[in-house]
Amino acid sequence: MLIPSIQNTLNELNDLLSQLSADDYTCQCHGLSNATIGEHTRHIIELFQCLENQYESGVINYDSRKRDYAIQTCTETAKSAIETVKNNLEKPNKNFLLHQVIDGETLEIESNYNRELLYNLEHCIHHQALIKVAVLQNDSIKIDENFGVARSTIEYRNQCAQ
Repeated sequence: MLIPSIQNTLNELNDLLSQLSADDYTCQCHGLSNATIGEHTRHIIELFQCLENQYESGVINYDSRKRDYAIQTCTETAKSAIETVKNNLEKPNKNFLLHQVIDGETLEIESNYNRELLYNLEHCIHHQALIKVAVLQNDSIKIDENFGVARSTIEYRNQCAQ
C-alpha cells in the first residue's frame, strides 16, 4: 500500500506540472518566502533520489543531494525525474543508518527502507501543501482539493462526512 500511495502522490504532482507554464513554475511566490514551485518540486524529487542512490550503501544522508537547477526550472525535466523515481521504488526492505548534521553535531539514527519511504511520502505531501499555496493564486490551474493533504486527514474527513 505504501508504494501505490507514493506513486499516486507523485502522479498528482506530475499532473500539476503538466498544467504549468515555465513562468508559473519559476515565478517566486511571496507566500512561500519567495521560493518557486520548481524549487519545492526539486526538493521533493531529490530526497527520493537520495534514498534511491544511497540504498546500496545502507547509509542515507538527505543533505547530500545534487540541487539540480534543471529540475527546478524545467517541468519536463522534473516530470522525467518523477517517472524515474516512481519506477525505482520497489526494493526489498533493509536496515539503514541515517546521517544528519544538526547544529554542527552529526547524528546517526537507525532506520530502514520502508520507514524512509514513508518519510519521503509525508515530506512530499508537506511540500505539495506549500506548492498549493502558490497554485491557488492562479485561477487557470485546476488542482484536486486533496492535493497536499495527508492521507490520514483525507480518511478523517471521509469518516466525518458519513
